Amino acid sequence: MKRLPLSEVYKLIEPGPVVLLATASRGRANVMTMSWHMMVEFEPPLIACVVSEANHSFRALRTTRECVIAIPPADLAAKVVKVGNCSGSEVDKFAKFGLTKLAAEQVAAPLIGECFANLECRVTDTRLVRSYNLFVLEVLAAWTEYKGRQQPKTLHHLGYGRFAMSGKIFRLPSRMR
Repeated sequence: MKRLPLSEVYKLIEPGPVVLLATASRGRANVMTMSWHMMVEFEPPLIACVVSEANHSFRALRTTRECVIAIPPADLAAKVVKVGNCSGSEVDKFAKFGLTKLAAEQVAAPLIGECFANLECRVTDTRLVRSYNLFVLEVLAAWTEYKGRQQPKTLHHLGYGRFAMSGKIFRLPSRMR
């Protein structure tokens, strides 16, 4: 084995899939690309995510305490990366990238029509925001539409502009839910 620089550890542990985080504040919707998230509880579903305070979405999420996590299919990879490479403080990303806003049931942030899954979320814990920009979200409602696809492939960030698509799905005996 050879030594790996500590700055590259995240490339080995990077969670997936890459998602879009939609917020709405002061009557304006925004969307950002996010890959730093993880499940922290089954029921109710809780998701922890890191949103840098340098991101335009940070203020909206902290203020409104709600968002939508939308899971795009891998065939939207180029668009998802472009969303992540600009700031919502400078551009309306929904308009610029042709993303469809759909009304959510329980939050002001929009669902994203091009995504095969949308999770309406409310912030339930902010104790680690000051130290780590980590928000804990409770999923209030979940929506899926596969549009003829059995299991859409998802996009996974491997670091420094490298991505992978989810591969073959298989089953093994497990006592996990």
